[in-house]
Amino acid sequence: MSRDEIVKLLEPAIEHLGYELADLELKTGGRDGIIRLFIDKADGVGIEDCEIVSRHVSAILDVEDPVQSNYSLEVSSPGLDRTLTKPAHFKRFMGQDVRVKLRFPLSGRRNFRGALKSADDEKIEVEVDGELHSLSIATIESARLIPTL
Repeated sequence: MSRDEIVKLLEPAIEHLGYELADLELKTGGRDGIIRLFIDKADGVGIEDCEIVSRHVSAILDVEDPVQSNYSLEVSSPGLDRTLTKPAHFKRFMGQDVRVKLRFPLSGRRNFRGALKSADDEKIEVEVDGELHSLSIATIESARLIPTL
């Protein structure tokens, strides 16, 4: 099963428990693989939350068996430098600083670091050194919050 198929399998169950599946990393191949889930909820995520989701997801994975090799399941909070993978993530964190890497260069550059000024379902706008850049969400390879300490 692909990463997207595993997301489709697990996301409804995680949402039913009251959490958001913020991101999923799937690493297979070699001797041991990893399914790493990042969950979130409005008032934050603690160890107990990770344990609840881990038990529930483990049962689903045992029945569905989406990965044919050995793997470990890890459940965690997204952290301060969380990845932004959905339009809702970008909308939620408008005004904060982000680091965005595009799949392909736009006007000769792939990396943008600045304030997230706007977001909709198709694009985001990032202000870098006083210049506003409109970036299509479909072209984003990775995006992360830059923590303010």
